[in-house]
Amino acid sequence: MSIFRALFLTGFLFFSGQAVSGSESSVFNKTLQEAKHGEARAQWMLGIMYTQGLGVAQDYTEAVKWYRKSAEQGNSQGQWILGVMYQKGQGVTQDYAQAFKWYRLAANKGIAESQAKLGTLYAQGLGVPQDFKEAAKWYRLAAVQGLSYAQNNLGLIYHNGQGVAQDYKEAVKWYRLAANQGDAESQTKLGIMYSQGLGVPQDYKKAFSWYRKAAEQGNVQGQFVLGNMYAHNQGTKQDLVRAYMWSSLAGLVGYADAEKNLAIYIAQMTPEQIEKAKSMALDCQAKDFKDC
Repeated sequence: MSIFRALFLTGFLFFSGQAVSGSESSVFNKTLQEAKHGEARAQWMLGIMYTQGLGVAQDYTEAVKWYRKSAEQGNSQGQWILGVMYQKGQGVTQDYAQAFKWYRLAANKGIAESQAKLGTLYAQGLGVPQDFKEAAKWYRLAAVQGLSYAQNNLGLIYHNGQGVAQDYKEAVKWYRLAANQGDAESQTKLGIMYSQGLGVPQDYKKAFSWYRKAAEQGNVQGQFVLGNMYAHNQGTKQDLVRAYMWSSLAGLVGYADAEKNLAIYIAQMTPEQIEKAKSMALDCQAKDFKDC
């Protein structure tokens, strides 16, 4: 149908936060009519519009109503998003068992997002008994479909040996797949693997490179460790100014030990270096951590 073609051309689902070309209200009205006629896909889209407040006032309760209608017709996208609403408690009372129910239906139809969510529920014991073996199973199904969140979590499962035999090489494999998609958490995890020589030969330069990629995305662990590497001449030349800069950026959001490290750096720096580092930190923050 033309309305759905137009919606997908705007960047799939209004979950992306992108604006819709044309009149949002006219798109809403047309979707509403199709939803009322029982079109499951339109019901799903209508739920999205209520969730995001597109063409209509944001209303999670109405969103859940339409997601449910879509889900009950067997629409897999409606099922997994209804699971999300139950997990978050948006428009309904938070209910992990209900989240599990709807995720499972969509996951069995191959929806990667639901497979990954099931993995998380099993890993954390939410709505279902904790079971890392099941978590690994569902993360893997989503990971092989290319979902970076699932790849990262599957890497963590192998890293910690939860539900599977501990295997650092396998952890690195999945971390790398997610990191190459720009997943900042996996980039940080790869930095750890290279720093400690787990599953790969120890290589501080590669560790530094991955930490930097994460830091430039605003990942506070990446920023903190990057500062530490600058301070200790690991993978890069010692640079206390940049060590201070990255650690102070991590400290702004309350990262543990940032203040302690800053005190150590300050003791080794001149007042001029400290002022330069503070100025660089402000500039780096203004540039959204890029090219710092």
